[in-house]
Amino acid sequence: MEVLFVRFVFAIVAFIAAAVMIGLGIAQRTVFLEPDRVSMSVELAGGEADFIVIEPEALAAHPGKQTITVSGSPKVFLSYGRTSDVEAWLGETPYVSVGHEAGSEEFTNEIIITKPVDDSTPVVPETTPPTAGAETEAAAAPSPAGSDLWLDEITDDLVLTTTIDVPEDIAVLVSANGGDELPARVKIDWPLDNATPWAGPLIVGGALVFLVGIALVIAGFMNHRRMRGPRRNLPKGPRGKLPSAPKPGRTQIGGGRRSIGRAKRVAVVPFLVIPALALSACSADYWPNFDQQAAPATTAPATPLATPMPTEEPDDDAPVTQPAVTVPQMERIMRRVAVFATDVDASRDATVAAERFTGPALEARTANYAIRGSLAEHPLPTPIPASPLTLTLPQQATGWPRTVLTIAKNSDDPTIAPSALTLVQQSPRENYKILYAISLAPDAEVPEVAPASIGAAPISPEFKGLVMPTGQVAAAYADVLLKGEASEFFPMFDAEGDTLMQQLGPTGQQAINDGLPATVDASYSNVVGDSPTIALATNDAGALVSVSIEQTENVIPNDGGTIGFQPGPAAALSGFTGKSAKGVQRVIGIQLLFYVPGVGNESEDQIRLLGWSESLIGASEVP
Repeated sequence: MEVLFVRFVFAIVAFIAAAVMIGLGIAQRTVFLEPDRVSMSVELAGGEADFIVIEPEALAAHPGKQTITVSGSPKVFLSYGRTSDVEAWLGETPYVSVGHEAGSEEFTNEIIITKPVDDSTPVVPETTPPTAGAETEAAAAPSPAGSDLWLDEITDDLVLTTTIDVPEDIAVLVSANGGDELPARVKIDWPLDNATPWAGPLIVGGALVFLVGIALVIAGFMNHRRMRGPRRNLPKGPRGKLPSAPKPGRTQIGGGRRSIGRAKRVAVVPFLVIPALALSACSADYWPNFDQQAAPATTAPATPLATPMPTEEPDDDAPVTQPAVTVPQMERIMRRVAVFATDVDASRDATVAAERFTGPALEARTANYAIRGSLAEHPLPTPIPASPLTLTLPQQATGWPRTVLTIAKNSDDPTIAPSALTLVQQSPRENYKILYAISLAPDAEVPEVAPASIGAAPISPEFKGLVMPTGQVAAAYADVLLKGEASEFFPMFDAEGDTLMQQLGPTGQQAINDGLPATVDASYSNVVGDSPTIALATNDAGALVSVSIEQTENVIPNDGGTIGFQPGPAAALSGFTGKSAKGVQRVIGIQLLFYVPGVGNESEDQIRLLGWSESLIGASEVP
């Protein structure tokens, strides 16, 4: 009996301990649970401002991702980008600046008005307290929607909520999205770590202790039944007749079975409840995290000798150089450009195409649209791929215009050669336009370049640190295409694998002449295109150079007769269906990408053609 009593006592103690442990574990996730976020908000009165800028210090008032909620306007627009880009896009437009002072639990807000003093003095920001109802000139506020400067943008009605995770140099721009009323409230939430690492161990440990108590109770009952079992060695002597037990009726028998069923269900309940409690503690917030260990103190440098000391005092007035775009920004731009190009190529609207194309790239598409207007079977221009981007080389810029070179593969059709695209942004409120759209050669080896986070320095056309100044590359190659090996510049170019030289050089020109009747003569001339030379530095002191050339082919009768265009692209583009004694001409636009090595580069001393695109851009009677 003593053993039985001790078992029951331990079982009761186990039940009490389990209840306490499970109760404490549940309490940590309920009544004792700390908030999972911290919030800060500000009420705004825009007055004469049309925009709100949430400054980087406001976004970084607390660590972690920022959940931004903007309300108080029928329409809400939110975008975010680099702070310098946001300020450049705003220019002289007044805006409400939402900031934060260290140690404060409140946002600051003030209206920023940037006004130029004169042509030689930089812009000076002025701050005034925000006032409601200020009257301004009825000038429509510019729309920030669709700008290439943003890393992302979101639009919603009445209330806009979004979560971002941005570094310290990012600002958020908010507007009414074309509405008359600027949003009046900005709220930012940051997550807090409210993990309860001992809730899981307490709940699971309590469940295990509860199971131990159940085991003690079961063991006690089983031992008690054994002690009350039949005794086989009874003493000898007369035995009295024991009265027989009454036979149970049906009702009693049935009640006994129900009692047994209830007893079984009661015994099963703990085995269903305990696993449920254990599973409820499976979240990572319920358990200690042993993965994050403090780095040993030896990882920190003992002295600052490893940091190079500047030889000169930094110039605070010097313009800050930064890459023209980031990789996520470029990926977003290319997705939009690819969709735009697909739509405009199908519609053949050259006016709309000018929104995203310029220079030689626009000339090629404009001519293609005109040809397909009369010649439906003429192929579409090479599509602009959106992804993947195998190279993003932005210019190191201090202002505008800005340039970026990117190489994109066509994920939908791997048979199409990768495209090397040079894009230019003329001003903060203009989008990037494709200046050059070039197909890479099959065996093109693009040299190593700086990462996009650093960017490449633009190279002046007169820079003499290369085997040839970049401003002379187009004219030199035009001469090589015209004269071949007879050109004085031929040795400076790597002719191996240059199939363009075979197609449009003397060999290709002779093949065209051989196919013409003896009554006509063909002559050729090459000139440098009007588009600017774009040159960006490579890691080996060389340069990637994008240029354009125009090759004109004149076919003139030599017997006093006349000649016209054969049915085809030239006839469709020119619209000239008659015969001319002066002859006819075609103009081929050639876009080229070269690698120009630096002076003293032992591995390479010749200019390599990495890619090109050629298309018919003009056809007419000879002037």
